[in-house]
Amino acid sequence: MEDVSAGELARVIQVQHGVASTFVKSVRVHRGTGNRADWNGLVHIFDLQGHPRAGRAFAWSSPIQGGTAPRYFAVLQDGKIATPAQAVKAASAAIRQWGPKGSR
Repeated sequence: MEDVSAGELARVIQVQHGVASTFVKSVRVHRGTGNRADWNGLVHIFDLQGHPRAGRAFAWSSPIQGGTAPRYFAVLQDGKIATPAQAVKAASAAIRQWGPKGSR
């Protein structure tokens, strides 16, 4: 799902976190162990405008296993999440904990 635009992700940030954002850059994140890739894709970095706790957000889309629609992610940069790779790791952990639909 690397064809998602920065504008689409800015809308996701607006909906999920209630603030406008400005695109900064995109970086490739490759997460995996050994020869197995858990996730490989582009994470877009945005500066946030007026968020009370965060100055940046990391956003990306990823396919949903068994589906055709993408799932969108917008993770705020905070004390525990400082890099795009940490944002992907945190989102992966949340999916493992809460399941793909967000509930147990």
